[in-house]
Amino acid sequence: MPSHVIRTAAKPAFLALSCVGAFAGLPAWADDATAPVANEDQSHTDVIVNGQRDASPRDPKQVAPLINTPRSIVVLPSEVIEQTGSTSLQDALRTVPGITFGAAEGGNPIGDRPFIRGFDSQGSIYIDGVRDLASQSREVFAIDSVQIVRGSDSTLGGRGSAGGTINIMTKLPKAADFGSLSASFGNADYKRVAGDLNLKITDTIAFRLEGMWHDQDFAGRDAIWSRRWGVAPSVTIGLGTPTRLTASYYHMESHELPDSGIPYLYACSTNVCNAPTGNVFTTPAIGRITLADGTTGTVDRSAFYGLKDRDFRDTKTQTAMVRAEHDFGGITLRNTARYNFSQQSYIFLLPDDSNGNVFGLLNRATGAISPAPGTINPATGGSELTGGGYVWRRGNTRYGYSKALVDQIDLSGKFSTGAIEHSFAAGAEFSWEKTRRGAFVEATGSTISPRCDSTTLARYYCTSLFNPNPNDPWVNYTTDTSNARTPIVKGALNSETQNDANTVAVYGFDSITLMPSLILNLGARYDRYKSTVTLPFATGTTGIRYSRTDELFNWQAGLVFKPTKDTSLYASYATSATPPNALLGEGSEPNALPTTAATANVLALLKPTKTKSYEVGAKANLFHERLGMSVAVFQTDIDNARVLDDSNTVAFIGKSRIRGVEFSVSGQILPGWSVFGGYTYLDPKIIDGGTTALTAAAITQTVGGVATTIQNAKTVSVQSVNTGKQMPQTAKNSFTATSSYQITSRLSFGGTAIYMDKQYGGYADNRRATQNAAGVVTVTPATTVLSRGIPDYWRFDLNAQYKLTRNLQVSVNVQNLTDKVYFTQAYASHYATIAAGRTVFGTVTAKF
Repeated sequence: MPSHVIRTAAKPAFLALSCVGAFAGLPAWADDATAPVANEDQSHTDVIVNGQRDASPRDPKQVAPLINTPRSIVVLPSEVIEQTGSTSLQDALRTVPGITFGAAEGGNPIGDRPFIRGFDSQGSIYIDGVRDLASQSREVFAIDSVQIVRGSDSTLGGRGSAGGTINIMTKLPKAADFGSLSASFGNADYKRVAGDLNLKITDTIAFRLEGMWHDQDFAGRDAIWSRRWGVAPSVTIGLGTPTRLTASYYHMESHELPDSGIPYLYACSTNVCNAPTGNVFTTPAIGRITLADGTTGTVDRSAFYGLKDRDFRDTKTQTAMVRAEHDFGGITLRNTARYNFSQQSYIFLLPDDSNGNVFGLLNRATGAISPAPGTINPATGGSELTGGGYVWRRGNTRYGYSKALVDQIDLSGKFSTGAIEHSFAAGAEFSWEKTRRGAFVEATGSTISPRCDSTTLARYYCTSLFNPNPNDPWVNYTTDTSNARTPIVKGALNSETQNDANTVAVYGFDSITLMPSLILNLGARYDRYKSTVTLPFATGTTGIRYSRTDELFNWQAGLVFKPTKDTSLYASYATSATPPNALLGEGSEPNALPTTAATANVLALLKPTKTKSYEVGAKANLFHERLGMSVAVFQTDIDNARVLDDSNTVAFIGKSRIRGVEFSVSGQILPGWSVFGGYTYLDPKIIDGGTTALTAAAITQTVGGVATTIQNAKTVSVQSVNTGKQMPQTAKNSFTATSSYQITSRLSFGGTAIYMDKQYGGYADNRRATQNAAGVVTVTPATTVLSRGIPDYWRFDLNAQYKLTRNLQVSVNVQNLTDKVYFTQAYASHYATIAAGRTVFGTVTAKF
């Protein structure tokens, strides 16, 4: 049979290639010698492209082939993940243009935080079509492919999904005997072992097992290390029959010294602004740095401001899934039940610049809350350090867990009404989620202002910008100024915060072939989402709970015109809605439920944030479906964003807009020459960021030695500094290209090029409010508008593979070939995450 032939199973149980990204038109990267081609599960559409059958399990919501789907979709196959040497989801997603990453902080826990089309998608990650809420750093050893749907997507997954969704398809059993075992070793003590074994027990039963052990330091980041291991067994009963049952389990543990990166050079606020006047773009303090007092030094890429005696991160993730399917002729009924338990605990160093200690305090703004330069800090008895060159070792802490039980039932298939063909899916989702979190009790100097003086430096609360020592003998005290030592312990149970949520949803999709050249794609979903937060409480009292229920309706519609069988033009519209408390504290929560009793009045004001996406595009499958290409032009509008209004009250008037164009390519340009990547241009703008509150200090008058308040402090509102700015965590231009060329039957060579434009983390200025004795408030305009962010960069990787025998292969990966110093994540303030240096590792792979 020719390698490009598409063969559909006799039982059209449901259309397997879909509106959320299938492999239609995506050529395989493996050759016939390594591709399992035994009889697959006949309930799925088999696709043979370039000698590889694609019979991976599909989401029933997928109702049309990719070429007939009016959405911008990228499918990242396991072959690209393997070729690039990616070991984490974040590594793998860097090969997809238009995806950037946000950093963690105290209120935003450590974990994968991808941004799609400028919107935080941390809560829009799915595994086999089921939401995977927990904040975690995901591995790739059990991943078969990753599907990225771009644009508003609540119709598919439910709450959130403003910029799109990421659906991880896992490796599950197939009706064949095959396996692989690989071992890698490289610089920076890089070590990794991974295995994949699939056994055909009988004609209808198969078992699969993946495993991984990983241990490495990080090139150029001498103190940082990471260790993890995982295992993922699964079994399917009924392969090739109308009734199938699949059960799977996933377990991963990790231990690491977390890396926050490098602090920004300048700080700017009402109280402290040491940046030059005008519009200033501050980047991390790396390389040759001149401080406020004229001192010059070098910050090396290896500079780590954390403490080995204090900082850590431990995680554990366990997932169990049971899926039952039955074919009724052309209709399939499927039920998926999934339980997830994830926990993590950490003390995470955040190199804090908020007090201006990095650059220095010599030009601190008038009216600063901290003592005048050179004075003695009465809290510590230490002399203030004014010249710069110091970093506060802020220690963000968290421990907690996330639990979720989700059940999805789906009915999908095909039918006709006269000459009109329908490929449909309808279903319901029921989910229960719970998260609970607390903080470790530690003393890090957070009650001392300014943070860095001679005393806090001696206690290792602060360290040198130029010569930090992660081996400093830091100890924990009962308070910031006490000399009594105490171990770090978890907070009391009554200091923890708990979030609970329940979801009931129904949805439906239909791909309607009105005529061979015209297809209408429709989808709708209704969610009833109830969330409850239980706040920390004082001993002897009862915890306060706040609840809210939101009813969300979202829909999508698209029209596809097909000039030929292998090309399409489309236009689409889609919505999404993000209700309050959508992430249950497992991510950045700009629209949270009340966090204290004092903010309880917010509850009645809350609204879901609404997003709309408009998109037109074109797709083509070329060279007998060996090469897929697509282009899309889009606009995404976000309304009802939570901001403060001019009365300093929560209001839902915030607006943002992203316009852009995306180009994607995947497949074979010529026999033996494959490519994966594309280009994305974004124009992301904050239309209305609301207002910011400024406080004019009280006016007092002293008469006869008695101080009297003649004017109380007053609060005024000014337009947010964010209004009109580029949306944070977005890059206007991004480009990726991963390519491989088969030089001989045994030798292949390839590489990856990545370009990422400048990104902004956040904005600040030094506007101030004052009042006179008559109570007249004056707002002093900003002399400095500070933008924090990271510069653009190019990164290049190389890869070579050589087959020693039919079943034995060696490969070499070089990541960051030029040893480029660049940053991958820009936090709103304080710091940016620095990338590892040149990493070289070799891998030996045995396939059987």
